[in-house]
Amino acid sequence: MIPKSGYRFSEKIMLSSILGQQMARDTLFSVLPPVLAEGLIAQASTVELAPDQTLFRCGDACDGCYHVVDGLLKVTVDLPSRRERILAILGAGGFLGELSLMDGAPRSATVTAIKRAKLYFISRAAFDAFGAANPEIYRHIADLLARRLRDNSATLAMSSLSINARAARALLSLAAAFGKDVGAGRILIRQKVSQGDLAAMAGIARENLSRILQDWMEEKLISRLAGYYCLERKDALERAADA
Repeated sequence: MIPKSGYRFSEKIMLSSILGQQMARDTLFSVLPPVLAEGLIAQASTVELAPDQTLFRCGDACDGCYHVVDGLLKVTVDLPSRRERILAILGAGGFLGELSLMDGAPRSATVTAIKRAKLYFISRAAFDAFGAANPEIYRHIADLLARRLRDNSATLAMSSLSINARAARALLSLAAAFGKDVGAGRILIRQKVSQGDLAAMAGIARENLSRILQDWMEEKLISRLAGYYCLERKDALERAADA
């Protein structure tokens, strides 16, 4: 069990920062009015993870949810082939395990820190007490569930895409989360991502991803320096993502 230190009010981050740094997926805080989001985070304690430390594993009991304050984590499942599939990479603003609060079901994925991370932990007991005092929160959670259903439909559709399209979408999703325009339409992904992790994000074999990336480098669609990818021609990758 990861130790949880007491939450200090002075550590509270501004809600505008929480909402402004959201990853490209809907979270509990993204659908809550500010007063509810602030009230909920006031119930939190602090968790810190070292690189490669696991927060929880698939099948673990749900004891609460987590909000990422700083750092980077990956959400993974093991495929029947024993390969790892990355479902999401979460930075500041990411949320983990909020839907399990509703039914108490075991964790459906494993979450591991890619780099040192700080999170706020909201226990299931604290959430239940907050919900009893603020029942309107459940209306917003219903909205979140509807959005997740739409996201699941998009995920299922991705399984029918070509491996090139999957690779392009993985790079574009990283660019959306960590990209910086460095001029002339070039987008630098300001986060080192291994080829294995990128392949796991795309759901393709590493050797296939390596071949695709090599082709794109030769065509000058992307470049890589010191472990950082740069999208040289984002428009071409967007076309590849829809092919």
